[in-house]
Amino acid sequence: MSSVSDVARELAAEQAYLARVRAARAWMSDHARIRVATGEQVAGDRYTAETLGRMLKSHAQELAGEPDGAPYFGRLRFDGTGAAGEHRDQQYYIGRRRIAEEQGPPLVIDWRAPVSSLFYRAGAADRHGVAVRRRYGWTHRPPARLTGFEDERLDLGEALGATSRLLAEEIERPRVGPMRDIVATIQPEQDELVRADLDQSLCVQGGPGTGKTAVGLHRAAYLLYAYRRQLRRTGVLVVGPNPAFLRYISAVLPALGEGDVRQRTLDEVLGDRPARAIDTPAAALVKHDARMAEVIRRALGALIREPAEDLVVPDGSYRLRAGAGELARELALARAGDLPYGVGRERFRARIVALLQRRLEQHGESPNRRWLDRTGRSGPVLAVLDACWPKVRPEQLLARLLGEPDTLAAAAEGVLTGAEQAALRWPRPPRSFRSASWSPADLVLLDEIAGAIEHPAGFGHIVVDEAQDLSPMQCRAVARRSRHGSLTVLGDLAQGTTAWAATGWAAQLAHLGKPDAPVTALTAGFRVPAVVLSYANRLLPELRVTVPVTRSVRRDGALRVHRAPDLAAAVTERVRAALSADGSIAVIAADERAGALGAALRAVDDPDSRVTVLPATLVKGLEFDHVVVVEPAEIAAGPRGPHHLYVVLTRAVARMDVLHRAPLPAPLRGGAPPGP
Repeated sequence: MSSVSDVARELAAEQAYLARVRAARAWMSDHARIRVATGEQVAGDRYTAETLGRMLKSHAQELAGEPDGAPYFGRLRFDGTGAAGEHRDQQYYIGRRRIAEEQGPPLVIDWRAPVSSLFYRAGAADRHGVAVRRRYGWTHRPPARLTGFEDERLDLGEALGATSRLLAEEIERPRVGPMRDIVATIQPEQDELVRADLDQSLCVQGGPGTGKTAVGLHRAAYLLYAYRRQLRRTGVLVVGPNPAFLRYISAVLPALGEGDVRQRTLDEVLGDRPARAIDTPAAALVKHDARMAEVIRRALGALIREPAEDLVVPDGSYRLRAGAGELARELALARAGDLPYGVGRERFRARIVALLQRRLEQHGESPNRRWLDRTGRSGPVLAVLDACWPKVRPEQLLARLLGEPDTLAAAAEGVLTGAEQAALRWPRPPRSFRSASWSPADLVLLDEIAGAIEHPAGFGHIVVDEAQDLSPMQCRAVARRSRHGSLTVLGDLAQGTTAWAATGWAAQLAHLGKPDAPVTALTAGFRVPAVVLSYANRLLPELRVTVPVTRSVRRDGALRVHRAPDLAAAVTERVRAALSADGSIAVIAADERAGALGAALRAVDDPDSRVTVLPATLVKGLEFDHVVVVEPAEIAAGPRGPHHLYVVLTRAVARMDVLHRAPLPAPLRGGAPPGP
């Protein structure tokens, strides 16, 4: 056991090293700003100057971020045995980003570096040459101060794991503001997922608080580090369920040094076209059904028609002729390629021009590229092209399907029932597609049509969170953008709240274009206390999905269930009490009740704006230190109500109050902790 003097000397040495690291970080930041100022003078042309400028500014902003934050969170010291390999007798400080002096080895290495994986994976049973793993404690208000350290002597068989005091303090730290990174607390099974290769798609089934969202974001950061050149060309996209969720996670990737990642809702991915119409529930269900892809494919195919007459193109003293039969053969060959509609149209144009080229060559002429381009744009060729393979806009085709019963019936025969077709049809079609109002489901169909006409630009990697809530057609929209890339699919079947939510991952992954992606379940809960999570888990049998039960590793936290005759007064009292403790506070109720509660809470003194009132349908993916759940029976009564209630009951990471006037849903009755 180390003496007090030994610990004091070690802490003094750590403070000296910290001062050296901070001086190096300040030098790196100053040097980056100088490079931004001089970079444009070094570049040889405008494009190079702009590209270099963006890179340098991005690097400078990364270094300037959190200048007073903790520069590292751990240290590895290797022994002198052969198991340590090239790291024999070395030690490494590990942080969110690399920090180095002007010369010499780095003082802090990036958490994504290969050797850093041992900080997460090494254990007493399999040390990989690691003798000591050290964790550091910091104050969390800038400037961060080193408060102490904790050693695991793996060479002596010590492995603290979940009993680590510093690890527990970091996990249980109050949740104020946006989501934080978890680089200091990544668990071995999480690290394995984070460091999966770029060409591997994977699905993470994770219950509440298991860190699945953090795993997806940290995997994006890791891939950008390990495959930077490739992903700089193809990009990384994070798809979240709603704007509130994206705001919540927005700080994670920049904190990890990766600001150049697109974070979008699926609606934003589909484009900037507004959704102004509202579907009936029956129409929305049909529009989100995977069978609509076949209806659209047939509708596009029906636009293609056989040539009705010969083609004659004047060319100087020649009249180049192609018979209708010849054109029909070329049309059939173009269709056989199973290409996107727009690409097939251009293939048909090229085959027509090639046919005319052969006619001209029979006269001893040798047409050049200019002739080929001019002929392809000539009036007679365009007339045949438009008659046989007409141009079409997605809005035109969808307006015909929804507004012309005969067109829909022809495309949907044997695919959709008569009742389903009736649900799709517009009661009063607009005068033209230009004046049509589109629903959110229509925007998905428009994207399907656009993708069938021409493939959209793809991404090298896409992270899809809350993927269990995507419809088959929404999954296809994601799949089109990852045709040549990989996916990280994140979700929890128990938290499926849409009318088309998935009940199993096999079909969902097939719709996403990655049917062979392995599914990994995370079952250790690190965010939600055991007393809260076990209460929410009572609902699992009601959800009719097969998922492994999440078990919390946390034994702290508090849960109180209280019957209140005056809900507004009880909510106000519980919020005032919650404000006496640190952390964020959320009041969550059924959508129709949330507005009234927000008005009632305006009288509460909340100078730091720590209290948020939210409808139950918008809390997925969010976390709060203290949650006040109001009238669970109302939340459970709506569409997919039990799933919404399960989500609501798993938002607290410290304390939860459940207030009700009506009887609780049956699974939550009996054995509930007494009210305050």
